[in-house]
Amino acid sequence: MDRRKFLKVLGGGAVAAAAVAVGCDNPQSVEAGGFSVGEVPTGRMTYRTDSHGVQVSLLGYGCMRWPTVSGDSGRESSGELDQEQINRLVDYAIDHGVNLFDTAPPYCQGRSEHAVGIALSRHPRSSYLISTKLSNFNAATWSREASVRIFRNSLRELQVDYIDYLMLHGVGMPSQDLQGNTLSGMEAFQRRYIDNGILDFLQSERSAGRIRNLGFSYHGDVQVFDHLLSLHDTIRWDHVLIQHNYLNWQHAQEVTGRDANSEYLYGELARRDIPVFVMEPLLGGRLSTLPDYAVDLLKQRAPQSSVASWAFRFAGTMPRILTVLSGMTYMEHLQDNIRTYAPLRPLDDADMALLHDIAESYVRFPFVPCTDCKYCMPCPFGIDIPGNFAYYNRCLNEGLLVDAGNAGAERRSYRRHRQAYLSGYNRAVEPLRQADRCIACGQCLVECPQGIDIPSQLQRIESYTRTLRDETL
Repeated sequence: MDRRKFLKVLGGGAVAAAAVAVGCDNPQSVEAGGFSVGEVPTGRMTYRTDSHGVQVSLLGYGCMRWPTVSGDSGRESSGELDQEQINRLVDYAIDHGVNLFDTAPPYCQGRSEHAVGIALSRHPRSSYLISTKLSNFNAATWSREASVRIFRNSLRELQVDYIDYLMLHGVGMPSQDLQGNTLSGMEAFQRRYIDNGILDFLQSERSAGRIRNLGFSYHGDVQVFDHLLSLHDTIRWDHVLIQHNYLNWQHAQEVTGRDANSEYLYGELARRDIPVFVMEPLLGGRLSTLPDYAVDLLKQRAPQSSVASWAFRFAGTMPRILTVLSGMTYMEHLQDNIRTYAPLRPLDDADMALLHDIAESYVRFPFVPCTDCKYCMPCPFGIDIPGNFAYYNRCLNEGLLVDAGNAGAERRSYRRHRQAYLSGYNRAVEPLRQADRCIACGQCLVECPQGIDIPSQLQRIESYTRTLRDETL
């Protein structure tokens, strides 16, 4: 898509959202770490209205990455969650206008809902909105009884008697049955929610008031997305969660391997007037650590803005976006995002054109579209799959990779880059967990919500690394 069409599609959203941006003329400076510094606004949060007239903060708190006592993220670490720090983050968020908290039974290795329940129960129920999911991924939980237990356990862990936003979790993803047979996204949806009567059960719970809004989170197969929207007239979806950022808008296939761009997903939802939840506004953090050329372009236009704020402003500019979820492990993340949305300054045409150009350039880089969700882990052969991808992507971003052209022309530079890559690889990923251990068994393929061809990507990394080790590049 060229710039003109890009702006035509997005321009209406920028104009419609502009009304909420009045009074945001306070420039912020940016510290070395990439976060804006200065006063964090209170009483200025941007809100959007859901299907029932409820005001929802445009910034939603994604509860997948709570901090642990050891200082890690609970998404990756099995260490004890730091409940005291979680309470502080929740209190600060509520005090600054954030009222939507999104979690799920598997988050933080099964501990997020419990921690969220403790933190939020200290506040009046009317001061917060809870979003969670029916996460019956495993075939052992596909029975009606097991799926109902998951839902009721969420109520218990969250210490509430109703869920504000309940979603079918991860529709469109392939799965495996108890016999090990791989099911398509459509087949998995049928088994998880239709054959067992769970979708009917959830609708009855909505009618009873124990679910206020019913929706789904979409991952992967666009045929499943289209099928669920075809049911809208009978089911009435209250909201839908999609992956949406300025790369996925037109380049989902290149950057994540997904079937459909968020331009299509958002357009179909907006056409039916279904409010949109946003996940991955930073694409697993990649849009906060852009290549240097892209950072320079953004800083030339807005020296006071953090790189991440551009992605958050893009995600929030379109008018049917109800809330943008961000996993904020640390106070600095929370404060930076509050500055972006308190209030939102919608992107104008020049801003959109700049992001369009960055996206067009970005997709020419062969990044591995991994968001570090770790659903592919553990690998039966001990490979640190996301660790390999993260190191390779970082080297691409920092210009450490070399190709045949500069290998011959700049021999001294080649040797320096070769040594830096190989020594850094051994520090970042233990040798017995590197890409050359992959035998392409395919077990990881069914687990990846991004649809990445993991074995082929590991092969690409292994092949490049081998040429450096053998000095055949």
